[in-house]
Parts: sequence; structure tokens; C-alpha cells
Amino acid sequence: MQRHVTLRLFRRGPAAEVILTFLVLFSIVLLFTDATWSKTNPVRQAIATTLYPFQRAVLFPRDMLTMFNEWINAAALIKSENEALQRQRIALAQVSANAALLSAENTQLRRLLGVLETAVDRPTVVVEVLYEPVNAFTRRIVFNKGSRAGIAQGMPVIDESGVVGQITRVTPMTSEAAMLTDEIVSIPVQVLRNGLRLIAFGSSSPGKVEVRYFSSDADIREGDQLVTSGVGGVFPAGLAVGQIDHVERNPASGFARAEAKPASHPERYRHFLVLQVPVGDGLTSLPTAAATSSTELAGATDKTK
Repeated sequence: MQRHVTLRLFRRGPAAEVILTFLVLFSIVLLFTDATWSKTNPVRQAIATTLYPFQRAVLFPRDMLTMFNEWINAAALIKSENEALQRQRIALAQVSANAALLSAENTQLRRLLGVLETAVDRPTVVVEVLYEPVNAFTRRIVFNKGSRAGIAQGMPVIDESGVVGQITRVTPMTSEAAMLTDEIVSIPVQVLRNGLRLIAFGSSSPGKVEVRYFSSDADIREGDQLVTSGVGGVFPAGLAVGQIDHVERNPASGFARAEAKPASHPERYRHFLVLQVPVGDGLTSLPTAAATSSTELAGATDKTK
């Protein structure tokens, strides 16, 4: 009797799900082993060394394309570098041409400092800004000289534009000044146009000075120049303080107030003059200040070169 034989074309084995599960578990085991067992480092290094030639072979087309692009763009790169060098030569030529102008400006600054010292007719101390304390409610500057240089609390600080502020704190080596716009500063002023005497205070508005406590019918208007009146003897008369840019009158109360823009710009400079005036109950000590003021002025302007 003839037997019927069934041909088996495919070999039967484990199901695909079983193989997938096994491979996933095996991968997790390898990841865990690689992360926690340092002895697998030699195996990793050996595999990396073996695969390196294949990596280089795969990256070879990219490297060749990069080299080709660099060769094609070589002329453009050289041209751009030449243009940059040409611009640099032009800039250096401009710096050389401006050297004479800078020298003239430095000479003018020296004359200006000398004129200021003569105009106020007071011994002065040249100070340099160390830093500005960070405070949203006050405007202060710390200088590099203190009581050893003859600086005392209450002395005014000026620049070539006018009043900058007033010394409020002094140590042997440093001093702190409140700016003109600080609310604790008050200066006797007068209107240059008609001589009206007023008091200027630091304002709560940033960068402004207030004039308060004057009659609403006072002769003051926008554009008037304010200068120090000399009343009180601390601030010499005639120093520029600011310019009125807003006047607010209140007929109901009978008083008015005005805001002025300061004439000085302390944020633009590093060097200032402290006027050694009599403050407090007696005269301020002036140890060698009058003799050395011209030397300090020359040293300050030398730094501007």
C-alpha cells in the first residue's frame, strides 16, 4: 500500500512573539550590565575599534564632498579675507588720522579743568568713580578718595557742566556722594533770568530736580536756567544746576512746583571735582589740597589719553 508523504517546506520553530520577547529581555539585560558592570568596557572598546573602519567608509563620501566644496570656494574665501584686511587697514589709518584730534581734545580738557578751578575760586580734589551702588531708590556714587585727601561730608561735587551732587559719607580712603537727583539733596538756587531765589530738591521722577514751596504767581517759566545762589555758603554762587522744563501751578493752594532737567551728566564721566568748602561747625581741613590740585588735574586728564 502506497503511503502519502506530506512535504514540509518550512521548518517550524518558536513563535515570533516568543523571539521578540526574548530579544527585548536580552537587550534590557545588556543595557543594565553595560551601565553597572565596568568589566564590559574592553568589549565595548573592541567593538568600537572593529566598527571604526566601517564608520570611516560610511563618512568618506561626506568628507570628499566637504573637501570639494572647500576647494571650489577657496577663491571666494581668499577674496573675502583680502577685503577684511583692507577694511582693517582703513580703520587703522582713521585711528592714526584721529590721533591729532584726540590730542587737541585732551589739551582742551586740561584748560577746562583749570578754568573750573579758577572760576569757583576754591581748592578742589579730583576724584574718580569706583562704583555705583545698585539701589532703585537712591542715586549714589562712590569715589576713590576720602578724608585723607581733605574730603568732608557736605562738600559739593561738580563737573564741567555744573553741580553733580554732594558728599554724604566719608571714610579715610573713599567717599560717597548723593547725586543732584537724589531725594535727600537740597540746594539753594536762583533763576538766572530774574534772580528769584528758590530751593531745589531731588525728585521722585528719574533724572529730574524739583523746585517746591514757592508762590503760584512767582515769575518762573519753562526754559529758565537755575544756578546756585550761594546762600548757606556750601555751594558757591553761579554753578549751573538745571533748566526748568515743567511748571505746575495750583491756584487753590496758592503754591506751585516745577521740574528741571539737571545740567550735569554724571553717567558720562569718570572724574569729578570736589570743592573743599567750609562745612559743619568749622573749616574743612585742607592738607596740601591747594598745592596738589593742579597735579591731580593733570593726572586725571592723562588718563583720558
